Amino acid sequence: MTLEMREVCEKCEVGLAADDDAFICSYECTFCPDCAEEMDTVCPNCGGELVARPRRG
Repeated sequence: MTLEMREVCEKCEVGLAADDDAFICSYECTFCPDCAEEMDTVCPNCGGELVARPRRG
């Protein structure tokens, strides 16, 4: 199972390249760093923790 690397912040719709900093929850909801900080790193969709998205090599 591979991680879906979504290309847009779900809140502000800013573009996110695969190597950009981004935050995800366990359901792969994806947010830019600014929105994640604004939401206190809590996913508004599921209430789960937002953590730094890993980068692919």
